[in-house]
Amino acid sequence: MNFQTIIGLEVHAQLATQSKMFCGCPAEHFAKKPNTQTCPVCLAMPGGLPVPNKKAVEWTMLLGLALGCSINRESKFDRKHYFYPDLPKGYQISQFDMPLCRNGVVRLSSGDVRIHRVHLEEDTGKLQHTTIDRKLVTLVDFNRSGVPLMEIVTEPDIHSSDQAKEFLKKLHQIVRYLDISDADMEKGSMRLEPNISVRKQGDSHLPPYKVEVKNINSFNFVKRAIDFEVGRHIKLLEDGEIPAQETRGWNETKGITVSQRSKEEAHDYRYFPEPDIPPMQFTEAQISKLKSQIPELPDVKKERFVTSFGLSDYDVAQLIDEPETAMYFEECAKLAKAPVTAKIIANWIINKKADTHVAASKFVSQIAAATTVEEVSDDVIEKAISGVVSVNAKAASDFKSGKQQALMFLFGNVLRELKRKGDKKKIMSLLQKKLVA
Repeated sequence: MNFQTIIGLEVHAQLATQSKMFCGCPAEHFAKKPNTQTCPVCLAMPGGLPVPNKKAVEWTMLLGLALGCSINRESKFDRKHYFYPDLPKGYQISQFDMPLCRNGVVRLSSGDVRIHRVHLEEDTGKLQHTTIDRKLVTLVDFNRSGVPLMEIVTEPDIHSSDQAKEFLKKLHQIVRYLDISDADMEKGSMRLEPNISVRKQGDSHLPPYKVEVKNINSFNFVKRAIDFEVGRHIKLLEDGEIPAQETRGWNETKGITVSQRSKEEAHDYRYFPEPDIPPMQFTEAQISKLKSQIPELPDVKKERFVTSFGLSDYDVAQLIDEPETAMYFEECAKLAKAPVTAKIIANWIINKKADTHVAASKFVSQIAAATTVEEVSDDVIEKAISGVVSVNAKAASDFKSGKQQALMFLFGNVLRELKRKGDKKKIMSLLQKKLVA
């Protein structure tokens, strides 16, 4: 039986604001001493009132605009209720029916993926499982509690693990270009959650279930988790069973997913408007101002680099992968003069793994010094060739008998004799002429 994979993605990205979402505590929490970046608001002490972070709201809208979303002129925060040790209030301030952004699209080589919504919420605390007095215990660090967290939700438009990986890499790149999050998955700044189901080929209806794999921190792990789940689902469906609608976790050591809990529906969270935060209203002027702040995004930059610098698609893809590398290349390319070209600069950055932390002017000068050929007369070249061939008569004989590697051996010796000076094409031509004479 043929099946089609149906995937929707939920991506959480922490915003790199200085303070948390609803209080003045520092948002930078990674590797800080536990529970030192907290206050009565993010610890849910009685009487603490939330005040929204304006920058976090604007940055979420900025991403929505970059993804082609429409901005809701009126938006609000809601309470999402669930009970877990890392959620001190017993609810999370999130957004339900009036998110900041709706209906965008990300263009991929494998097909467009529609964005259902981009909304803003607060992050939870972090559980730490450890041993104290020989007992397994779970501790809670609330430093992360209240950090601004964007959630990007796609439509179920993805049909393979490769397409999911392509989408996630592109989204990660756009977030980095906007400079609104470091999107560091090893630190948990970006967390990836695929919702996976499978249907019979040709069926136009969405499957009656979906399985969410939570908190994956690697593009490759997402791909592997999807592939594992699809195989598991197909086996169950072929046996006449419908996979359970549940939340699962990814075990990277075993390369499998494991069941965590049954998957909640929206009504299980008992959403209602956050009474301590008034609705937000935005004008066309405010939205236009945000649009003007969007930098050149990767797709536009790629097209410009190919056109302006005559580079291959592969070279451009390597150069624009990180915004800092793209900016450095362009700065160097503007300083390039013959014999240094944009292509040579790109080659040094991509293939030679050159140090791109030096000043662009110094970097271009280094390339120029290495690229410039010091002229050597034909007489000097021929004298060096004669000397090398005389000393290495066996290698010359081997070449004449058809051993091509002997030619490169002799060529290397001639270059050393000339202290790497001279036009290499000319040197090779004169060497071959000598050997066949």
